[in-house]
Amino acid sequence: MRCHARSLVLVILFLSVLLIPKAQAQVEHIAIPAGTDEDRELQAISNEQDPQKKLAMYEGFVQKFSSNADAVAYGNWQISQAYQATGDFPKALEYGDKALVGSPHNLDILVSQASAAQQAKNNAKLMEYVAKGGEVCASIAKQAKSEGMSDDDFARKVSEDKSAAQNSCDFLDSSGFNAIASETDPKSRMAYIEKFTAGFPDSKYQEQVSGYALYTISQLNDPARLVSFCEKTLATNPNSLPALLMLATFYSDDPKPGSVGKAITYAQKVLEVAKADAPDADKSHKISAGVAHSTLGYAYMKQDKTAASIPELKSAAALLKGRDDQPYAVALYRLGFAYAKLSRTTEAREVLMEAVKIPGPLQTMSQDLLTKVNAARAKGK
Repeated sequence: MRCHARSLVLVILFLSVLLIPKAQAQVEHIAIPAGTDEDRELQAISNEQDPQKKLAMYEGFVQKFSSNADAVAYGNWQISQAYQATGDFPKALEYGDKALVGSPHNLDILVSQASAAQQAKNNAKLMEYVAKGGEVCASIAKQAKSEGMSDDDFARKVSEDKSAAQNSCDFLDSSGFNAIASETDPKSRMAYIEKFTAGFPDSKYQEQVSGYALYTISQLNDPARLVSFCEKTLATNPNSLPALLMLATFYSDDPKPGSVGKAITYAQKVLEVAKADAPDADKSHKISAGVAHSTLGYAYMKQDKTAASIPELKSAAALLKGRDDQPYAVALYRLGFAYAKLSRTTEAREVLMEAVKIPGPLQTMSQDLLTKVNAARAKGK
């Protein structure tokens, strides 16, 4: 069959989750105790109205209290924000990075830096802050309970901490996704995806990022990376439909011995996870199941089990019709091929007449096969 070269790309285009565990990075806050020399100095700086004088005072503050990590971090952060306000984004990023040295898990500073990087159109730096911020956001739910704290009090604290950080985490999550979506260079996009998914494995953009990742890997023409990507995903999330579908499709086309068996295993796992027959199954799960049935049918044909492929391909067509045209066209072409191989030309013709109505890469192939089927029918075969 000639459709296999396109099937992987079609699945990639349908997938619209890489989950990598990271060490905890507890949220940090800068604390300048009231009544200290640092506090009095900061009050004096805040009373200064001239921006240039205030900037110089913050620089002096950093030098004067260089032995106080919190003071240095705070001072550099304020200098960074001052430069950001004037549009000097390189300086803003420079001083913000100095602030992060002293307070690397500070969400406020990370958000400030991400904003400056956005304004500077420096997506490489932006993704650094997104990845670090994602680790901090994830650490909130994983924080250790203080000795003597009750379970209820601990649960309340975690909830309050999550609520306080929600806007910052949402900003970093969205900023990272937008950087990925706007990147046109595959190598850069993949680097961003790897940083993003490490920091935000449970992003609300999870499915879209997975789609970008798998499409990008196909652009890079790196099968080994595709398999590695999916296997890492499954190591953390065994029920990742995008990864399972990609591996099922990849192995169905792979000529190595044993690959077709792997394709069948992964496709069957997709059906188990997607639960397309469940009352609450959404469109995405039904399409996933449809693609899995199509892949199973294709794999059975490669094993010369054509009769067994037909029920799978019929199920695929039923699930995909009206939901996703291109995978539907693939299923119809495969079904028509299977019928033709068994000399069931009337059924093959009926299926292929439907397939040729669908614009796309399978249209010409379906028409060619339909022509051969019609010729066979005319000869009484």
